[in-house]
Amino acid sequence: MLLEVKNLHFSYGTDRKIFNNLNLRVDEGKIIALAGESGCGKSTLLNIIYGLLDWQEGEIIFNGRKLLGPKGNIVPGESEMKFVAQNYDLMPYSTAYDNVGKFISNINLAEKREKVMQLLEVVGMEDYADVKPRFLSGGQQQRIAIARALSVMPKLLLLDEPFSNLDFSRKIELRERLFNYVKKHHISLMISTHEIQEVMPWLNQIIILQEGRLIQNDSPEETYKNPYNEYVAKLFGEVNVLSDEEKSKLNLSKNLWYPTQIKISENGTEAKVLESRFAGSHYWNRVLVNEVPIVIYSENQLSDTVKVRFQ
Repeated sequence: MLLEVKNLHFSYGTDRKIFNNLNLRVDEGKIIALAGESGCGKSTLLNIIYGLLDWQEGEIIFNGRKLLGPKGNIVPGESEMKFVAQNYDLMPYSTAYDNVGKFISNINLAEKREKVMQLLEVVGMEDYADVKPRFLSGGQQQRIAIARALSVMPKLLLLDEPFSNLDFSRKIELRERLFNYVKKHHISLMISTHEIQEVMPWLNQIIILQEGRLIQNDSPEETYKNPYNEYVAKLFGEVNVLSDEEKSKLNLSKNLWYPTQIKISENGTEAKVLESRFAGSHYWNRVLVNEVPIVIYSENQLSDTVKVRFQ
């Protein structure tokens, strides 16, 4: 067990508590997504775990040691843990190279340079080693901050929306390199994200927060296939939410259906096609099944009537 949060209570000094008796456990060497809509407490929880915010009740145990928070630490933060917040906190008048090498010893400069350049390569910023942060975009600064956090080889790396400021192509590249690097070096990684679908292939665990409550904590497959409620299902994208009456009318076993779970099939139920639009990798369709409007995806454009099967 690497991290355990027990009976955590936290508020910003108002009557409304952000967390009320929150509990979670994280094993070593795992990649975990902390997910939920804006305001659910993702960033706050990362700040608490790292030691930037004091909690009112409960305890946090990291690597067998009880954490004390800001009240117990002269220097903010926790050893063997690194946190990249959304403000990046880079040294503005130092180069990208110097920012990444900030925590690396100068005893062996050749070894230090090799390590810094390796980390810059991990985040795709090796060509910007001599550039200062003020001349970099927000996404580039974000990547420099991630490389700096990796420089000390932490046991736990906390990243707050690490891909939020990146173009799609850069996002794909960074995800692949970053996740492979932490797996290779057995670093545990917890990221807050709005984009579960984009990181799901690398995840071991998904923790879902809703208004400060932990409502689901499962593997990616279990979370996707058996979402706790409509809120969880919608974090994965578009979803058909059926009332109990509609579920009964369609003779289905559950109320939540992703468009990908509804297939065109000769053995299915007849459906009237209302709309069919090109959406890149698929066609987006709205169909009427037993007077119930349903969204489905298909390889080809649909028209008139089709037969669909709920899988």
